[in-house]
Amino acid sequence: MRLRQVHLDFHTSEAIADIGRDFSKSQFQAMLREGHVDSITVFSKCHHGWAYHPSKANEMHPGLSFDLLGEMIEAAHAIGVKTPVYLSAGLDEKLARRHPDWLIRDIQDQTRWVKGFMEAGYHEFCFNTPYLDILLAQIEEVVQNYDADGIFLDIVGSRRCYCQYCVAELRRSGQDPRDLNAVIALGRRTYLRYTDRVREVVHSIKPGLPIFHNSGHQTRGRRELAHANTHLELESLPTGGWGYDHFPLSARYAQTLGMDFLGMTGKFHQAWGEFGGYKHPNALRFETALSLAHGAGCSIGDQLHPKGLMDPATYSLIGEAYAEVEAKEPWCTGVSSVAEVAVLSLEAVQEAAPPALKKQERNKLADPGVVRILTECHYLFDVVDTQADFGAYKVLVLPDEAVLWPELADRVRSFIAGGGKVLATGQSGLDETESAFALDLGVRHVGANPYCPDYFRPDFVPGPLKPAAFVMYAEGQQVELAPGGQQLGRRENPYFNRDVFSFCSHQHTPTSGEDGGPGMVESEAGIYIAWKLFSDYADNGHLILKEMAHYALQRLLPRPMVETSLPARGIITLQRQDKERRYVQHLLYNTPVKKGRVEVIEDIIPLHNTAVTLRLPEPVKRVYLAPQGTELPFTADSSDGAVSFMLPLLENHQMVVLDVV
Repeated sequence: MRLRQVHLDFHTSEAIADIGRDFSKSQFQAMLREGHVDSITVFSKCHHGWAYHPSKANEMHPGLSFDLLGEMIEAAHAIGVKTPVYLSAGLDEKLARRHPDWLIRDIQDQTRWVKGFMEAGYHEFCFNTPYLDILLAQIEEVVQNYDADGIFLDIVGSRRCYCQYCVAELRRSGQDPRDLNAVIALGRRTYLRYTDRVREVVHSIKPGLPIFHNSGHQTRGRRELAHANTHLELESLPTGGWGYDHFPLSARYAQTLGMDFLGMTGKFHQAWGEFGGYKHPNALRFETALSLAHGAGCSIGDQLHPKGLMDPATYSLIGEAYAEVEAKEPWCTGVSSVAEVAVLSLEAVQEAAPPALKKQERNKLADPGVVRILTECHYLFDVVDTQADFGAYKVLVLPDEAVLWPELADRVRSFIAGGGKVLATGQSGLDETESAFALDLGVRHVGANPYCPDYFRPDFVPGPLKPAAFVMYAEGQQVELAPGGQQLGRRENPYFNRDVFSFCSHQHTPTSGEDGGPGMVESEAGIYIAWKLFSDYADNGHLILKEMAHYALQRLLPRPMVETSLPARGIITLQRQDKERRYVQHLLYNTPVKKGRVEVIEDIIPLHNTAVTLRLPEPVKRVYLAPQGTELPFTADSSDGAVSFMLPLLENHQMVVLDVV
């Protein structure tokens, strides 16, 4: 897996002439060298539907007069740069206007991306139509005729489609197209048939050639969708709507799947399709470091001008980040994540749940909320699905709505019986009836609290805050203390809910002060918190929510693997390189600022004298900075494997290497 990739978009309208006129092999090579690029994804076919090479399976762009794809591959290979080849699979605007009956339709018979043909934009194809055979022929032609180093297929995934081909297939099999579950199931079958046929075509010509199908999101809990690829490329442009919290969530799940993967960002100020937009070099320095810290390679998106000339400003920008990546590579390959906390992804739980427990309107905030809290509190954690080995961790977090059916409940109980601890919030831990707990968490379930918002009064000092009744904006549960449960804080109701005939002040009614039952309870199994804490934190960032979770984890993990003085916005991960017998700790610090709709990074703020303690299972013989090679003094406590050191300077990203005996 190359670590310094560029994804070179080239979606070019037929209304533009002289395509590739200014392309120069030497200039192309010079820009790749300037950018420290070791792999570049080049185009066979774009969203407009045109080929950028002579083609029998497609039509060459009418404004192009030579084999642009072939010349790019030849130029890149001459300087040792790999060339995966891109084909737009889901979009082909040229063909969409000729065969609108092959397009995905929603239940109102409207098309995807744009709803009709009197609006500028693309229309997505259904792979349950004759279009798939045309696409496969285009893929086969490229693999047969060009020395491609991989195939990248874009705009694909499991879709809900009501085109007449899909409706007819459902009816032939005795299913009702009005049954949403049947439509969803057909969408998955259609997608996996497509990936199977692509693999057969590609690997019959070049066995083992890398293939990636880009859907923009790797669904947690759908391993068969992930493993339809030979590797993963996690599309996550922070400025393009994903934000800076998105990639860590995706990466912490991807690293548990045992697959090579890249983190894909962009050089753009906003997102794909932007000409003349450039982010600050420090933003790319941070984003590429974020990929390395999570065990990923790097991919940066660019878009080639129709005339074919590579943009010097872009490759100077990319080069600042990739020069650093190149120097860090020896400590970033062949790594595995080190973690003691597992977050059971709510998305993964809902994917694996029995039909009766599946929710069409999913909670999309719990997973990012828990990742944000654990990152800010500097715990070492993975995001896992229901197939993961829970026994590899000390704490299992069940976020907000992780209802347990019998098989999953048995697995969690086995984890607890083996000495593991659970942190459950909201409805998590309830059985499939959603009226009683499947786990012995020291509480009995009464029901959803009718008061919202309500209040939490902790029996502990919540970090920097003083004792008080703290408003809980999210839905809470009423519970009673059961044998073995120890209350860590209580719930208090307001006088009444806000209503047209009973309201108080500007927002919500104050607490009545009356004891409403336990709000946070500890037991032998772990800790239960009665609110959808993680969703609430993702939504509004109320400090008390983080302090509640942090206090719970301090009790469940009294001697965590990492302790540090790094500020909350800092990020710590720990990777192990087994072959080299060393641990690599990554520390990052930056503070994105929202300007209008876009999160941007401009300044790198240095941090001085960051204290770190690591507890490792093996004795440490050497600590040093990478790639600098500077030795770091450290102290070791043989009683619990604690190694302590002071990092003199953290400027954006620093790796600390710990060689073990």
